[in-house]
Amino acid sequence: MTAAIAKRLTLTNAFWIGALIFSFVLAANARGWLPRWATKYPRKWNIPVKQTITDFMNWLVETATFGLFTFQELTRGIAWLLEWPLAFATSLLSSGFLQGQGSDAVQILPPLTWIAVLVVIVAIGKYARDWKLAAFVGACFGYLAVFGQWNSAMVTLSSIVITVPFGVAGGLLIGIGGYRWPWFERAVTPVLDLMQTVPVFAYLIPVLFLFGFGPVAAMIATIIYAMPPMVRITMLALKQVPGEISDFGHMAGCTKRQLMWKVLVPSATPGLMVGVNQVIMLSLNMVIIASMIGAGGLGYDVLTSLRRLNIGAGLEAGIAIVVLAIALDRLSQAFVHRPPPVHIDPSQNYLQRHPWFVTCIAVIVGTGLVGLVAAPVQSYPEALQITTASFWEDLVKAINVNFFDQLEAVKTAVLLNVLVPVKRFLLGLPWGWTILLVTLAAWQIGGWRIALLSVVLSGFIVVTGQWPKAMITVYLCGVSVMFAALIGIPLGIAAAQNARLGRVIQGFIDTLQTLPSFVYLIPVVMLFRVGDFSAMIAVILYALAPAVRYTAHGIGRIDPSLIEAGVVSGCTKRQLLWKVKLPLALPEIMLGINQTIMLALSMLVITALVGTRDLGQEVYIALTKADTGRGLVAGLSIAFIAIIADRMIAAGARKARARLGLPEH
Repeated sequence: MTAAIAKRLTLTNAFWIGALIFSFVLAANARGWLPRWATKYPRKWNIPVKQTITDFMNWLVETATFGLFTFQELTRGIAWLLEWPLAFATSLLSSGFLQGQGSDAVQILPPLTWIAVLVVIVAIGKYARDWKLAAFVGACFGYLAVFGQWNSAMVTLSSIVITVPFGVAGGLLIGIGGYRWPWFERAVTPVLDLMQTVPVFAYLIPVLFLFGFGPVAAMIATIIYAMPPMVRITMLALKQVPGEISDFGHMAGCTKRQLMWKVLVPSATPGLMVGVNQVIMLSLNMVIIASMIGAGGLGYDVLTSLRRLNIGAGLEAGIAIVVLAIALDRLSQAFVHRPPPVHIDPSQNYLQRHPWFVTCIAVIVGTGLVGLVAAPVQSYPEALQITTASFWEDLVKAINVNFFDQLEAVKTAVLLNVLVPVKRFLLGLPWGWTILLVTLAAWQIGGWRIALLSVVLSGFIVVTGQWPKAMITVYLCGVSVMFAALIGIPLGIAAAQNARLGRVIQGFIDTLQTLPSFVYLIPVVMLFRVGDFSAMIAVILYALAPAVRYTAHGIGRIDPSLIEAGVVSGCTKRQLLWKVKLPLALPEIMLGINQTIMLALSMLVITALVGTRDLGQEVYIALTKADTGRGLVAGLSIAFIAIIADRMIAAGARKARARLGLPEH
């Protein structure tokens, strides 16, 4: 049996080595050996999916009617309804309540003072956990004021406080539907997979087309983008409610509705709060991209800084988004673990029962009145603000002046020896041969289902005319993931082997992961200018974290008895790492690479701003032209690349786990 398996593995390895050698030969000679249609898919064979989608959207907006309303009137009506809560939140936190519009608008009531907002945030932190959390979130919001980011941060916060409830409510209702009806869960799961792999830019195009340009359209796009995790977590949290609790509800005579809303949902609240946390984080992740269709605030500041290559202002606004995200993240996590409310003595008066609420109201009213005559109470004084913009700009200039030749040498070496050869190789391969190899690999790793999925999704990319740009996407993603793995896996090993070093690496990775994706582009472009190399560096930095985290986690969770067995067998530290730890951690490392690929593909759409010529640029051009068909087809092509990679790597990780006798999780 063992000999047969070894022989099969040897034949398989020989086949793939031969296929790789033949691919190199074919890439160099395909144009001379094969007919033109085999090397370049003929345009006349394309299926007009882009035009069909565009025509459908035009019909939907211009002609379609639903009862007494046209579809455009319906979407504009939805936007008008959503504009009311958003306008109220913006007025309360940022602009004040205005009478009139445009330059003729007159402020009839100022927004909440910065002191009032600070006190309310501190009170929420104390209510959620303790004084330590209250001081931390207060310091975060104080940072926004001191570094001159308060006004933009309040615009962003006003959008978040409206977006998150809509995202949570929509995700909760869809998740409940998936829990109640298995057929609905089976139907919605692939939609969620697609929503979480389609680039975020692709969300903006149909939203812009249907709802117009402005903050409301940006809010709708953010809700759609942030909702899928809430749906998944809702279904999971409801399934994890113990059966005894459900049985108790039935015994108490609850109807289906009462059982859901009075028994199951309250019991699943800790799990559901994790979903709320994810909605908050994804909403903040969307603020820069949403600024492209009219959202203001910190996202707009980062975007304008990128366009001007103003590294100082861009980093300050980006760090402000991180600070705001951290504060909201800590608050939402605190509510997940908040202990049940303490019984309140009915003999206490209202002030005794709700001291913090009364205090907040008093501060809001008091500072609001004082702020009418004392400007420093209403807005943080500009004279006391601090900026680090000049420091960052001077730092980048100094690096450019002193290390230009070295940076240029590294860039040229990587371009000539890695990027250009890989790009030529992938673009030189015939599309049919590439699909055949991908299908065979999928069949070998995951069986016929994944092989069929690969054929269908790859075929879509070919027949819609996206193949050349898809290969550029694969080349940029592949090279970036390779470098991210070469950096991330050793860092993960070091973090797992040394606790003190692990804390340092963890802090570095946390910093990389919390910075908005656009922020990476500013220093990279200033150091290396536009092009594929700059895009690769930005992708590596953005996608590095999963390779580090999963490697450290995989090594850290190895059964100590297995490591002890290696020590007893006389293994050196190096042998213990290479022959015991890394093989046992391989499934986790593969999942980390999978997540690195997902992040790399999502970042490639954003790197279209620095001159790449891949599918990401197609999506970006479609956004600027409001071309729905072009944007959706390019976005779906990126999603299909992600799905093929995800399914193959996940299947490979399952096989590796089964081969090692490790449990599924």
